[in-house]
Amino acid sequence: MEMKSVTRSLRILEAVAQHQPVTVGELTKLFGLPKSTVQRTLVTLAEAGWLRANRRDTTRWEIGARVLAVRPAALQGSSLFAAAREPMVRLRDAVNETIHLSVPDALHCMVVVDRVDCDHAVRTFHTIGDTSPLHATAVGRAVLAHLPGRDVDDLVAAGLERFSDTTPIEPDELRAELDRIRADGYAVNRNQYRPGVCAVAAAVLDEDGTPLAAVAVSMPEARFDGERTHKWGRLVADTAAEISQRRLGA
Repeated sequence: MEMKSVTRSLRILEAVAQHQPVTVGELTKLFGLPKSTVQRTLVTLAEAGWLRANRRDTTRWEIGARVLAVRPAALQGSSLFAAAREPMVRLRDAVNETIHLSVPDALHCMVVVDRVDCDHAVRTFHTIGDTSPLHATAVGRAVLAHLPGRDVDDLVAAGLERFSDTTPIEPDELRAELDRIRADGYAVNRNQYRPGVCAVAAAVLDEDGTPLAAVAVSMPEARFDGERTHKWGRLVADTAAEISQRRLGA
């Protein structure tokens, strides 16, 4: 009986991944199960972090952060992961700071999928699978700058959470920052998400300009130097462009 319950849970998890965001009623029709059984399974999976309620319609369910945390292992054989590793190592060698690669989970968050550490005793650390908000981080805004305006409108409409005194939570402020990122080719985060953590990031684009990921240099605030931000921004932007080219076989 227990194995049957596990199998049912996995099938429901797979169905949510395929049809998300999906309602209890839709899953009930799909599996021919009692609504109470489906609801109980969804709640159990949500408590474990595998599922979550949709941010705009809480009656609908979608994949949660736990799935995102295990996804990086699957990415190791992907063209993005393979294309990014060598350029990330070279960027680390050039700046001697932590380099990380993050991918967007729609508009929900950015997910760290790879990291190259520096040799400083004090350095930033991002666990593979860590998530962070798009509007408050360099990697997130680097991606946002290349998304359609309607996606930015949706993010703003959902509300922009404040994480520090410098988090851009005003719509006009965020849009102005995205304009700057498009003009400069890179995004900067100085204590806008985690206190004492700064980053410079650029988007990795598909051949049609769709942002697939963002690569970033991350460092403690004590080593952030505003005078070299542009230099590092160009290095990060060049690394992101190289990853895009390598992925496309250029």
